Amino acid sequence: MGGFDEVLSVLENSTRRQILMLLVKEPHYPLQISELIDVSQQAVVKHLKILEKADFVNSEMVASEKGGPPKKMYKVEQSFSLRLDLGPDLFRTEHRKIPRGGAMKLSNKLPMELEGVVKTLGTRRKLDLAEAIDVLGELDLALEKIDAQRDAVIAMHQQVKKKVSSSVSEHSDSYEERRLAHAIMNQPRRPLDLDLFSHGLRIQSIDAEEMMDNLRDRLLRDFAASKGSFVAAKKGTPLPWWLAK
Repeated sequence: MGGFDEVLSVLENSTRRQILMLLVKEPHYPLQISELIDVSQQAVVKHLKILEKADFVNSEMVASEKGGPPKKMYKVEQSFSLRLDLGPDLFRTEHRKIPRGGAMKLSNKLPMELEGVVKTLGTRRKLDLAEAIDVLGELDLALEKIDAQRDAVIAMHQQVKKKVSSSVSEHSDSYEERRLAHAIMNQPRRPLDLDLFSHGLRIQSIDAEEMMDNLRDRLLRDFAASKGSFVAAKKGTPLPWWLAK
């Protein structure tokens, strides 16, 4: 399965989304899907081929219950999350895989308030309907809380970008320098690929390296000024390690 753009290009089609909504519940034959979503079987097969090529679905030949020839059945096995945050000073995309494993294996990654759910599930392979509805209700509440916290963090992220935008404009002599500053802020904990950055702006790599050197020096001066002391850009600087010389 590809990255965010590849996944989005597959999901933008509403018919393919309808097909996936059926397949996540249980495997289906193309004819079943065609009758359920009121789309021709030929079109359904075409969409299924696209989904299978993109690793959204898998297929297998299943013997007919009525003694006829085997039929191809499709099912979903991939689990992932697609996120998009958009607004002034905000554009974040993310394609994340959903971790595999049971309740016990995932327990160290879960909020403390879900300890009861972990105990309820344990290593059990089956739940009755009443238990499942109760557990799913608790999980939904936990998700709502986590989503609200994430929304607040994203809003803070957006506010930081807004507050620094005037400083970036003031200290940048060109559009390319502003883009460099924003590229660093977009992924502050990861090294910036200057070759990829320069290619995207159609500038020479040596020019991007010079801009990075100038920005690095400015950041060190700004930090020293804010602390009222000199900074040796080795160990101990709060700047990302790849920004410090």
